[in-house]
Amino acid sequence: MIVTLILILFVTYKLYERFFPASWGDPNGKYVLISGCDTGFGNGLAKELDCQGYNVIAGVYSNNTIEQLGKELSSKATVFKLDITKQQDIDGAFELVKSKTDNLHALVNNAGVGRGGLIDWTPLTLYRDVMEVNFFGHVSMTKTFLPLLLRQPGNRIVNISSIAGYFASPAVSAYCASKYALEAFSDCLRREMAQWGLKVSVIEPGLMRTAIFEGKEEALSQLWTNLTSDTKERWGEAFFDQHMKRMNDFMKNTQDPMIVVRALQHAVSSSKPNFRFRP
Repeated sequence: MIVTLILILFVTYKLYERFFPASWGDPNGKYVLISGCDTGFGNGLAKELDCQGYNVIAGVYSNNTIEQLGKELSSKATVFKLDITKQQDIDGAFELVKSKTDNLHALVNNAGVGRGGLIDWTPLTLYRDVMEVNFFGHVSMTKTFLPLLLRQPGNRIVNISSIAGYFASPAVSAYCASKYALEAFSDCLRREMAQWGLKVSVIEPGLMRTAIFEGKEEALSQLWTNLTSDTKERWGEAFFDQHMKRMNDFMKNTQDPMIVVRALQHAVSSSKPNFRFRP
């Protein structure tokens, strides 16, 4: 009986999808704010949305990126310095956006860091640093921009999570914890904001070729160097060397980040964006 009911619901859903497909909205006059546009998903998304005709407001961490990305985008776009761990920067971003529009179509919380190591090797300061960027920064951005996002039903928030937000693997506990937290926050936010018609999507990429993995070997070596002699003796140099080799082999399996950018485009543009995307 239950199986039959599930089958009926599934077929009904598929028929609904077929006969009432989602459409992509008109980008003209719509503003999209994206954090973390220096490289990777944010950089690619800013360029794609700019080509579609959106008014892109791209936050970058490095001052060097402002001029470079500005040259690659149209005159409609705005590129500015944004560190989401600093409330002063976030407040400045709010004033910047508000000076352009009082109705923000989409906030894409994309900025992130990917530092980590075995739990026994990882200092609490690193856990806090990762959480500040990958979780608390996005929470602060969301709370700050809600007044502009709630101006019109159909506006949306898109949070960049990860496969690490639903599958916890060894040696990335800080990163996994930050993404699990963002997943829970996103689900709470979606349910609370449903009455306003604010859409909330989560993007959960796998292993992609982005700058977040640059410098991993050096960072892990530095983590090992800073350990106490007792901890090093407990694990042993042979284990560290093997762990480093496994990590390097793992990094060879990265995918093209454009598949994530396409999912992000759907989340920003579709009239019926998915709750979750797993590109």
